[in-house]
Amino acid sequence: MPLAKERVYTVQDIYDLPDGERAELIDGVMYDMATPSRIHQEISMFLSRCISSYIQDNKGKCKVYAAPFAVFLNEDDYNYLEPDITVVCDPSKLDDKGCNGAPDWVIEIVSSSSRSMDYFKKMFKYRKAGVLEYWIVDHEKDSVTVYDFKGENGGSYTMSDRVPAGIYNGDLLIDFAELKGNL
Repeated sequence: MPLAKERVYTVQDIYDLPDGERAELIDGVMYDMATPSRIHQEISMFLSRCISSYIQDNKGKCKVYAAPFAVFLNEDDYNYLEPDITVVCDPSKLDDKGCNGAPDWVIEIVSSSSRSMDYFKKMFKYRKAGVLEYWIVDHEKDSVTVYDFKGENGGSYTMSDRVPAGIYNGDLLIDFAELKGNL
């Protein structure tokens, strides 16, 4: 007797979800997404403001998007991600549906239900796709982990540190102590 075949999902299955339901798709496997907590949203808003202000003040060309924002890492129907924060510097990757290809910078804010996804599956997926920089912000562990896939500027920080953004050669420093004092 043959083994039961696992269903392979496509981007169309994501689009067919009922209103209000969100999921991500990695290599044809669908992962439900929980509603973010208040602290998760505070972190997301803080980081989005810091990055957007830096780009605007420096007349940069990059765009910042907070979730939900679709990222299609591969040219296939089996991968659909919604990073918490996505920074895209190549406007040719953007269309009305989201980002087609690797963003320059991705930030994931860990929740208890997403921990293994953020630290393992997504990290490897982003690296393989060509994302330049990936941050994992883990409020419960009081940590910010920076992966600089193009250089050697990654590292581990606490949520009391000033963390440099590698894609901006360290000129953008995000002061997590400022955030921590407001949570």
